[in-house]
Amino acid sequence: MSSSGPSTVDGTDRLWVPEYAQPVPSPVLHLRQLPVDVSEHEVVSLAVPFGQVIKLITLKAKKQAFLEMASEEAAVTMVNYYTSAPPTIRNQPIFIQYSTHRQLKTDNMTNHRPALQAISAEAVHSGNMASGVQGRGLALGHSPVLRIIVENLFYPVTLEVLQQIFSKFGSVLKIITFTRNNQFQALLQFSDIVLAHHARASLDGQNIYNGCCTLRIDFSKLSTLNVKYNNDKSRDFTRADLPSGEMDPAAAFGVALPPYSAAAFQPTFHQHTGLSMTVVPGPLLSPPRVSLQVAPPAGHSVLLVSNLNPESASPHCLFILFGVYGDVQRVKILFNKKENALIQMSDATQAQLAMSHLNGHRLHGNVIRVMPSKHPVVQLPRGGAGPDEQPLTWDYSGSALHRFKKPGSKNFNNIFPPSATLHLSNIPSSVSEELLKDLFSSAGVTVKAFKFFQKDRKMALMQLASVEEAIEALIALHDHQLDHNQHLRVSFSKSTI
Repeated sequence: MSSSGPSTVDGTDRLWVPEYAQPVPSPVLHLRQLPVDVSEHEVVSLAVPFGQVIKLITLKAKKQAFLEMASEEAAVTMVNYYTSAPPTIRNQPIFIQYSTHRQLKTDNMTNHRPALQAISAEAVHSGNMASGVQGRGLALGHSPVLRIIVENLFYPVTLEVLQQIFSKFGSVLKIITFTRNNQFQALLQFSDIVLAHHARASLDGQNIYNGCCTLRIDFSKLSTLNVKYNNDKSRDFTRADLPSGEMDPAAAFGVALPPYSAAAFQPTFHQHTGLSMTVVPGPLLSPPRVSLQVAPPAGHSVLLVSNLNPESASPHCLFILFGVYGDVQRVKILFNKKENALIQMSDATQAQLAMSHLNGHRLHGNVIRVMPSKHPVVQLPRGGAGPDEQPLTWDYSGSALHRFKKPGSKNFNNIFPPSATLHLSNIPSSVSEELLKDLFSSAGVTVKAFKFFQKDRKMALMQLASVEEAIEALIALHDHQLDHNQHLRVSFSKSTI
């Protein structure tokens, strides 16, 4: 598809030319290398975790499809996620990119009925996926915590087995296992809702071993797990300092366990085939069990950020923004190419989180690109570096502003994509709503709404005019001193006002 093509697509346009150049963000996405007999249901199922799909055109002979999301932000979230975790359908890798078109026209297409049926069916099956909070494309009412029942338990299933299987879909934070109604059950918490949706859609109904140990998976009503012990029954992977000891399952939550049982799930379970990252036909493991030693996340912890605004970008602003998703160790803006920067995170998991959440967003007016770097570390300037080069590289390894250095920090449970709504915390009692509004207005952003938390006035939500303004405000005002000993804490929120 030529970049000079029309801004809308219908059945008569010559839209089937592959779009190999990566265009600017658009609500219309182009999918390539699909199975030749791919179904509309399989295509739509790739998109529903991120928001509402409103139109779909499949070109089975060309192994391509075009789908239109309800908002551009939902499309950006989807592309960002699949950049770091490429999807597959029937074990065939699928390539997803923005279309140069802004809209799909399907009025003149006679074969559009299957697409409409697939969109409607997926919306119902996914719990009426909305376009997401502020268009961010997250499933409303879903939780990053999955509840799991293992049926036909012929071989033992352990916490390590579950971690090995589910970690293929993303960062597993916590697991609690227990027996209820003579069934082995577990609660498993991912780092975000999208990962939980992918794991559930791909693993529900699959056998861990050949012909047995069938997984039945649903979303938990709990939003987070409170693990008190690290042992063979429960594990908090964000806290290596927890003691091991005998544990009553209910004690792991700090609340009473809901009555999970087979009856707690819907009466029918579907074998998902469309939303597949690592799923293969047949069992997930072959008995006897494979080695349960889980390797650390593959890949480097250094990111390459390109298309920065060289007039506005600084190591500090990149440290604050990328620090929302991990502890930034070092930042280096390239001396001879100041629109590019290298950012070293604490580990590869944090680097992937930052890349999937920030790639494609606007910073200082430019749409930035974030991708893995070939460099394993960011080198500090040598003694011979000139005075103009030294300020472009900063070592933040000892920074007091790291959000995740404390084991078990609540920040692990509050990692969200950039949104127009900001979460403010550490607000002194002497600071009024008017003062906070004036503070943000002085930073050049438009405040649309504000609300203190009813039960804790130290926290508030502030809604700005756009996601781009929220990014700028977070960079400018995170750690802003409000009185002699309290500094404002700013992060992105999943809520709206």
